Amino acid sequence: MSSVYYEDSPVEEQLLLPYTHIRQIPSKEMRKRIQSSFNHWLRVPKDKFDEIVDITEMLHVCSLIADDIQDDTQCRRGIPSAHVVYGVPLAINSFTIVLMKILERCMRLHPKAALIYREQVLMMFRGQGEEVYWRDNFVCPKEEHYKRMLTKKTAGVFLFCYRALQLFSEEKIDYTDFVIKLGFYFQLRDDYCNICQQKGLEEMSQLTNENSRDFYDDLTEGKFTLPIIYATRTSKADTVLNILRQKTRDITLKKYFVSLLEECGGLQYTREIMKDLDSSLRDEIKKFGGNPALIAVMDEMLSWQNS
Repeated sequence: MSSVYYEDSPVEEQLLLPYTHIRQIPSKEMRKRIQSSFNHWLRVPKDKFDEIVDITEMLHVCSLIADDIQDDTQCRRGIPSAHVVYGVPLAINSFTIVLMKILERCMRLHPKAALIYREQVLMMFRGQGEEVYWRDNFVCPKEEHYKRMLTKKTAGVFLFCYRALQLFSEEKIDYTDFVIKLGFYFQLRDDYCNICQQKGLEEMSQLTNENSRDFYDDLTEGKFTLPIIYATRTSKADTVLNILRQKTRDITLKKYFVSLLEECGGLQYTREIMKDLDSSLRDEIKKFGGNPALIAVMDEMLSWQNS
């Protein structure tokens, strides 16, 4: 078969517009800084390091586009989501092309990189799928199942970066459990900030505040998060579930819902877990010999304490 069929499309740039639409928008880059901090320990040559960080960013952007479609998120980082601007079909096609481009780059990078990519992408999408299944079928997961889902959803991208970097490192200490715990803490914090502190969000819109339509958009999506799962074990369970089921955009009802989560102890429970995770991660960083860049990001992530 002629190689012409395997070449980039004559309209390749147009096919990738949904992807470039999201990638070009600035964020706080906490994820990227965390991933970059791994190299304090691994000391991978700059060319390989830059390549892996760029591939990881490509994967992250693809996950954002998919997540926005699945959640029908209208706004990402202060602008309309990719599927809102370009439509769902082109957005799906765009991130699928990029996922395959990542696979090509992984195959050129290292014989084991493609295997790592396959494992971590499956982990990531299974985590997202579990969250969507619970939401769409209104099934409140057990806390341990929720924690595993959150780990799959976020730690998968962190693990890809770490595992790919270690292919080129002489440092063979196993940081896997640490990276998993870090990914869980990162996403738990992001979910908490979506409720209580919009300015702390990694993907924060500059327009977001407690009176805007995207305030606590996880509630509008009907998403089960840890404070809600905790609340279902209290006397407020019926009220909490009735409001969650509505997928409301009403600001007054959202604020009331947040007050319920505070009153029943769900938010305090989440804060206690985050405090323990922060302390545990810092202890492990110290055991690994320290990491100033990662500690700087950890310090910034403590902004949730100001809510």
